[in-house]
This record gives sequence, C-alpha cells and structure tokens, in this order.
Amino acid sequence: MLTNLHVKNLALIEEAEIDFKPGLNILTGETGAGKSIIIDSVLFALGGKLSKDFVRDQADYALAELIFVPDTEKQLQAVRNLEIPVEDEVIMQRKIVNGRSVSRVNGEVVTAGVLQELASILIDIHGQYEHQSLLQKKKHMQVLDEFCTSELKPLLGKVSEQYHLYMELEQELKNAETTDDNRDKEAALAQFETNEIRQAQLKTGEDAELEISYRKMVNAKKIMEGINAVHYSTGYESENGAGESIGRALREIKNVAGYDEELESMLQELSEIDDLLNDFNRHVSDYLSDMEFGDDEFRQIEERLNTINHLKDKYGNSVEEIMKYCEEQEEKLEKLLDYDTYLQELRLRTSHAKEELLKLYDQVTAIRSQNAVILADRMKEALSDLNFLDSRFSIEVRVLPDYYSAAGHNEVEFMISTNPGERVKPLGEVASGGEMSRIMLAIKTVLADKDETSTLIFDEIDAGISGRTAQKVSEKLALLAGNHQVICITHLPQIAAMADAHYEITKQTTGEHTLTKVHELSEESAVQELARLLGGAEITNTVLQNAAEMKELATAKKKMFEK
Repeated sequence: MLTNLHVKNLALIEEAEIDFKPGLNILTGETGAGKSIIIDSVLFALGGKLSKDFVRDQADYALAELIFVPDTEKQLQAVRNLEIPVEDEVIMQRKIVNGRSVSRVNGEVVTAGVLQELASILIDIHGQYEHQSLLQKKKHMQVLDEFCTSELKPLLGKVSEQYHLYMELEQELKNAETTDDNRDKEAALAQFETNEIRQAQLKTGEDAELEISYRKMVNAKKIMEGINAVHYSTGYESENGAGESIGRALREIKNVAGYDEELESMLQELSEIDDLLNDFNRHVSDYLSDMEFGDDEFRQIEERLNTINHLKDKYGNSVEEIMKYCEEQEEKLEKLLDYDTYLQELRLRTSHAKEELLKLYDQVTAIRSQNAVILADRMKEALSDLNFLDSRFSIEVRVLPDYYSAAGHNEVEFMISTNPGERVKPLGEVASGGEMSRIMLAIKTVLADKDETSTLIFDEIDAGISGRTAQKVSEKLALLAGNHQVICITHLPQIAAMADAHYEITKQTTGEHTLTKVHELSEESAVQELARLLGGAEITNTVLQNAAEMKELATAKKKMFEK
C-alpha cells in the first residue's frame, strides 16, 4: 500500500505531502489546479521521464518520494529478490539536480530499471495511455493470460524452453545446409587446431604453476642475496647473528633462574624464542638449497610457457578455455567427416523439436480458448454493471500457423457490440475513449482477485461519462477498493462521494507565485467539495443538501458491499 507521497519543487508544487489511506482515495480540484501534477510526480518517483520545465523555476532541485508498506510476504520477497534491503517499508526517492537525477530505495542508489521493476511489484497506474493500449491486440493477450495465469504460467515456461531449443536447432540446420562449399577447408582447419592443442598435452592449472616457477627463477639472484642476508642475520654462525645473541642471553638467564620464580618464567619464554628462531633459520637454509637449479631446467620452463601462451593467443585465455575449444573442434570435425549422417540427425532433431513445440502450442491454445469463454462471460457481467446494458462481448483466440514465439502462436482479440442488433466487431473499431476507460475498469475488476499489486491509480477513469454511468463507475471503484488501495483523480461528484479519504487540490496565487496545495478534507469539507462539483460557481443550500444526501447514499452503498 502507498502510505505517503512527498513532492518538492515540481511544477506548481513548492512542497506537498499526502498521507494516503486504505480503500478509495479520491483527489478533486478545479480545472488547472494541478491534479495531473500529482500523478506525474508519482510517475517521476517510479523512474518515469520528466520534462525539463517540470522543475520549479529558481529551485535548486526537485524531489518526489513515495513510501510503500508491502501487504504480503510475497511482495516483500519480490522486493528482496531485487537485492533491496527491506523490513517494514519501501522508501523510493528520486531527486533531480542540474538536469541529472539520482534514485534511491531505502537509502541506496539504484538505477531507473530497478525503480521500474519495483514499481511493477507495488503499484499499477491506469491513465489515458493504458486505456488506449486496449486498441492493441497484444494487450488483449496479456489480459487473458493474466486471467488464467495459474494454469498457463507453468506451461509457458516449458514453451519458452522448447521454443529456444527449436530456434537454435533451426539456425544450426540452416547454417549446416549452406556450408557445403567450405566443408573441406573447415575440416582441415579443425584437424590442424585439434592436433596442435593435443600435441601440447596441456594439464589443468599448469600455466599458473609454471608462472610461479618462472618468476622465481628470473628473480633468483635477487632472492638469493636477500635470503642469504636473512640467514646470516638470524643464524648462529657469527657473533652478530640473532641466534648467537639469544644463545648467550639464554646461558646468562639459566645461571640465575634458580633464584626467582619470575626468572624461571622468563627463561621459558626465551627458550621458546630460541626454538622458533632455530626452526626459522633451518627453514631459510632449506629454501636456499631448493633455489639451486640448472640452465636446462630454466630453459624447459621458459619454452613450455611460450608454448602455452602461443595457444592462449589463438584459442583462449586459460588452459581450461583452450581444452574446451579443442573439444568443440573435435565435435565439429566428427560432424564434418561424416557430414551426411550429422545432417540427417540434425534434421530429425529439428523436426522432433518442432513437433514437441507444436504439441505445447496446442495445450496453450486450449487453455486460452477455455478461459476466453469464462473471461468473456465475466466481462459481460462487469460491463453490465458499468451501464453497458445491451452489450455483447467475446474473445477470439486464433492460431497463426506460421508464427512461432516463446508465448505460443496465438492471436487474441476482444470483440464487442455496444448497441442491440449490431454484430460484434474488434474493440478498437467500436469503443470510444470514455467506453475504453470503463472497459479497462471492468478488466481490473474481473482480475482483482488475481492481481497481486495492492495499489491501483486511476487517472481519467471518468472521461466522457456522466449521470447513471458515472454512478455505476463509482460503485465499481468502491467494490474494487474492498481488496485494493485505489487512488483516483476525478471531476465527478458520484465518484467523489464514494471516497474513504478525500483530498482537495487547490491553486493559490501570492504575488508573482502560483502554488498548488493538497490537503485532506474532513467529512464536512468533503460535502462542501461535492457541492462544488454538483453546483459549479454558485453553491446554494439545495446543492449542499443534495451533496450531503449523495454522501449518505454512497456510505450506505459501501456498507452493502462490505456485507
């Protein structure tokens, strides 16, 4: 649920804050007061684009911040899967300074892509563009697939996997059938490369071991000088050596240790130091012995490294990559030497993959077709509730025989007739803008129990409607708000009357500045705002009484929904 919106220095808003509530949140205001700025601010915070002139004049920066409280453990886990630390709430903040924006989630800088992924989990915004998206057939497919997602989603995973396998085999077959002329050259090259690599008799990890030995040998003189100095300084062979000095000290403390228990402890400590130094000195001596090597050994290591590095230049950056390349070339050579058999097997594998894909496609088509009938029936009911009284609605699921995709080979199209006696036609050819908004609301209502997004924002849902239709839309929004948080900008009193929380957006002019303000209305103020929406410029007592009655009727209707 969206609990808070904080906006600063965006367009006409100097600073505004809205604490949204559960249920139906309504925003109203005069034309030009800045209602659209609220939606634009939310879109901006969610990673949307912002025009340069949207930042308030003479402001150093602009900011939009959203606070969400995920409603389910599934939502929380989806947020955590984006590697965003979250416990109880998600704070999304976007700030723009000097034309550059910085986005943060719970204090950590994120990309716009992460913001958009997060938005898809937490909120669903329906504006004029979304209504228009119903003109596109691909949107119809998305709606149907969302309706039957529990049946379809597991199957589509298999379809996607099989589709990509078929495409890979199809491409391999296409390449194989066009390489006849170069086959001999390719075989000769593959034979040469595999022979060169196999003759080197590479061993995993040997390049790293050889590098260590080579570096040690190249720097042998410098190492010997340094380690000899260490051996001399820590040894027992000179009066100035650390070993000889500690030995003398050990003999002296032994002579007096019997006179004091504390000296006995010191004797023990010094003995341990002498043992450690003696062990270290022997280790140094052994290292010096191991440093002895001949010119032949050095030359062998150098030549072996040159061989490996030559192969790296041609076939890979490591011994492992070279050996993998060799295996691939051996497989290729085997195909080329018995090309007819390889081609025949590849054709069979490709044909089998296609058959399996078409079987899966048939299953997808069956699920879509069955659910299209159920969804169409539910859409008829929802449309009837929205004052499409004599409308007919159907969903056509067509098979495109020569079309292949990771989602099947179907085309889905919504068909509708809004007037008695007219045949059903494609939705885009029949519905007006206002009808499109109601159809989208019907879709959201039908999908409400399958929609895991808890917050829905509707902008321009009331475009082109009034009277009884407006009343029907208001009831449908109130019903949808029973299990979702709904935020709606409207100019219709029928919709505003259903508000669980009502916010007024006003525009104030002070001197040379024009500011947009937002404040939550009390129940009394909400009636006053309803009266303004009903009566226009002049608000009479009759209009106020009508507004109060409208609010009472809306409250009664919502209580009926709760039952």
